Amino acid sequence: MNQTTDQKLKARSDRTSVTGGSGSHPVGTGVGAAGGAVAGAAIGTAVAGPFGAVVGGAIGAATGALAGQSTAEALNPTVEDSYWSANYLQRDYVDRNRPYADYRPAYQYGWESRARLGHKPFRDVEGDLEAGWELAKGESKLVWAQAKDATSDAWHRLGCAGPVEATRGCH
Repeated sequence: MNQTTDQKLKARSDRTSVTGGSGSHPVGTGVGAAGGAVAGAAIGTAVAGPFGAVVGGAIGAATGALAGQSTAEALNPTVEDSYWSANYLQRDYVDRNRPYADYRPAYQYGWESRARLGHKPFRDVEGDLEAGWELAKGESKLVWAQAKDATSDAWHRLGCAGPVEATRGCH
């Protein structure tokens, strides 16, 4: 497929200056920076007192921001949504009489929860996800029993995005 000049420019402009990945991820960057600043300040204080806290906090914030940005880049909502809209009908749990619009919130809930909660097994967070489904489902007509498999599917797909998971039989 050939890209137009506008598409190429947009793709280039969407690259981040921090990691070169696509898109801006202010939440991931902010969370990483905050955590890094706290850790860096604590280490700096222990090593060099108040001055060390300032220097350690600054270095920790910069390092944490980079880590947060990288983590957030592992999730591209546009890619995930495109994947699921093209593939949801191939899943055994899908009621073929339901539109993608009913399943989309469940997939989104899965990929966003995985990005937020990290590498915990789905079974360890399933109860919390079930409790939050009524708020997360938006216009979806699915109850949790119908949405759970789609949420789990998206959770596990995002888990397979990393290099470590690639060696664990991910598809």
